[in-house]
Amino acid sequence: MTRLDGRVERGNRTRQAVLRRAVDLASVEGLEALSLGRLAGDLGLSKSGVFALFGSKQELQLATIQEASRIYVTEVLEPAATPAPGVARVWRLCEAWLDYSQRRVFPGGCFFYGAIAEFDAREGPVHDALVAAQRSWVTLVEGCSEEARRVGELRADTDAGQLAFELVALMEAANALSVLHGEAGAYRRARLGIAARLRLAATDPSLAPEVP
Repeated sequence: MTRLDGRVERGNRTRQAVLRRAVDLASVEGLEALSLGRLAGDLGLSKSGVFALFGSKQELQLATIQEASRIYVTEVLEPAATPAPGVARVWRLCEAWLDYSQRRVFPGGCFFYGAIAEFDAREGPVHDALVAAQRSWVTLVEGCSEEARRVGELRADTDAGQLAFELVALMEAANALSVLHGEAGAYRRARLGIAARLRLAATDPSLAPEVP
């Protein structure tokens, strides 16, 4: 039993190492660049051992998306969960996302931004997994905006869906321009834009943050 448990533990560690390498690689080169043989070579593992963990390239891609989602929850969603419903929570969610992108949690910037661009016009399970991840994120931003409206911190006529669309667009633009140009100025522009948009929608403009 102890020997079996040790084998399972080693398998789990190997799987985690493969997926960590996979998300980093996919964030730069895309999900299609992933191959079991390449990952085995990169990590100094046996090909047979890696092949035993993932039955196909598609299975590897789906597991990579799942791992990226796990990291995303840790790096973005959990830090943003503390403020009470209101403008502060909407801002914290946006700030956590910008910080995640700016810190290069994934070396290619936001994992999902690149993966969605790669698979947006395709069909199949990988496309569907990315659609689900993107919808979940936008729904969260919209839900936090709607909560802020319900508690009276955003104007009653605020369209939470439209606000979420604009905030996400600013975040994604910052990510894309920063990755493209290799500089961080776009993040401050996004923060200024998000703060201005929240200030415009807030019942009390002082609820929106001041960006230094």
